[in-house]
Amino acid sequence: MPNRLETWRVEAYNTAKQSENKMHDDNVARRFGFSGGLVPGVDVFAYMMHVPVARWGRDFLERGLIEARFIKPVYDGETADVEATEHHDQLTIEVFSRAELCATGTASLPAIAPVVALDDYVEMPAVAERKPVNSATFETGKWLGTEPRRWIGQAASDYLADIRETDPIFAREGLGHPGLIQRVMNRVLVDNTILGPWIHVGSRMQLLSAARIGDEITARAKVTASYEKKGHRFVELDALVVANGTTPIAHCHHTAITQPREQAVA
Repeated sequence: MPNRLETWRVEAYNTAKQSENKMHDDNVARRFGFSGGLVPGVDVFAYMMHVPVARWGRDFLERGLIEARFIKPVYDGETADVEATEHHDQLTIEVFSRAELCATGTASLPAIAPVVALDDYVEMPAVAERKPVNSATFETGKWLGTEPRRWIGQAASDYLADIRETDPIFAREGLGHPGLIQRVMNRVLVDNTILGPWIHVGSRMQLLSAARIGDEITARAKVTASYEKKGHRFVELDALVVANGTTPIAHCHHTAITQPREQAVA
């Protein structure tokens, strides 16, 4: 029988109001048909991660598998309810806000973390000078890197507050929240080009090792697909996220609309 877990309720917070991606700005987002600036998909994903971490603890942070698809926006200051049902050792996760289904996903705990070879992923620096996105920016087969990112001390504490995370495991055991890995995945896009408003639409993340507070995190990403669908321009990435240049911590698939339809028409 499916087992319904306790709902995780958060007051959503738009952490990216001042970001370069103006899809998080109220005025710009309204021009694309939204009610206001979007709470970043990576942060909605972080809300979703609370449930499997509460269910499996550190084991999930070391080898958990989670994926999510973002269907409708979550807006700043609104309540987001993360609901989950466990069946056959898998969690089915849904995020509701304004009585609408905003995101769906699944999470599970493999018996062991899969082995992903560091050498299978090409280490590249981010581009020296970012230029506006064009048809060659995300060519299929292209390798992309990121600037190193590190969250330590107050920055790590502020991040947990921003995503409304209250589980004590992160501070108690000195662990980095896996939502930070998703932020680095977004940086694959913005460290390598100048984008207009864009939208993260889905991700799959296999954790390989628990990240620690203060780790220097980078991504080694390959463009696996670049295509147009319903007037939107999509890119898909396959990436290995690495701590301190030596330790694989996550294998990620990341999908984004880099040029939304309304922007193309404008």
